[in-house]
Amino acid sequence: MIKRRLIPVLYIKNGLIVRSEGFSYHHNIGNVVKEAARYNSWDVDELIYIDISREKHYDLRRDDYNVNAYNSIGSIIKEISKVCFMPLTFGGGIRTIDDVSFRIQNGADKITLNTGALENPKLITQAAERYGSQAVVISIDYKIIENQPIVFTDFGQKNTSKSVYNWVKECENLGAGEIFINSIDRDGKANGYDIETINKTVASTKLPTIACGGAGNLEDFVELAKQTNVSAVAAGNIFHFTELSYPRSKILLKKNNLNFR
Repeated sequence: MIKRRLIPVLYIKNGLIVRSEGFSYHHNIGNVVKEAARYNSWDVDELIYIDISREKHYDLRRDDYNVNAYNSIGSIIKEISKVCFMPLTFGGGIRTIDDVSFRIQNGADKITLNTGALENPKLITQAAERYGSQAVVISIDYKIIENQPIVFTDFGQKNTSKSVYNWVKECENLGAGEIFINSIDRDGKANGYDIETINKTVASTKLPTIACGGAGNLEDFVELAKQTNVSAVAAGNIFHFTELSYPRSKILLKKNNLNFR
């Protein structure tokens, strides 16, 4: 049986790591490279970085930035790859096959496609044909609308009216290799994972599914792993603010006889 993964997710805004809540509140909390080095010291299974900046080349002359910020996507990925010795997935702002290539050539092992895939579904196939399906992760941000999970794009602001389950199946047929679903409603709320939607997503596809959004304590990881067949459990804020959260999480998962790396 393939072992499951526990994956930290880090959000970058204007060259710095931020804490996210509801896709609307963002608080600067760290340096992108120092955080990668910290996770590397914990021997994490993988890392996912998602750049949520409006602009992908940052004006570091502004007063709210500092010398710990990096001024471009390329410099961020290159510096991370120097200290990151686990699989690295990088997403945010990818619209063309050249964007995909740029990130992989600078050190990413995989990329995530979100808005760009919905705007141009052929990009999924192009990326899979060039780098292999295993390098193409589809990132799906969703909200529950009238009891149904609906895909949102553009930093969680645009309602596509597309069902999560239908979009997952379409992405699978286009050549994607993995699905990453994230609940906007639960982002930063620490009220647990959306077990129902996650289970239905897993059932709708043969692709490995990574679930994110809602972790508030280490027991939430155990609950998700016990109640669903996700391939990977992912979280963001809890790993920033809970002391030794990653190694403690792994110990707890294994104590519960869950098949994690």
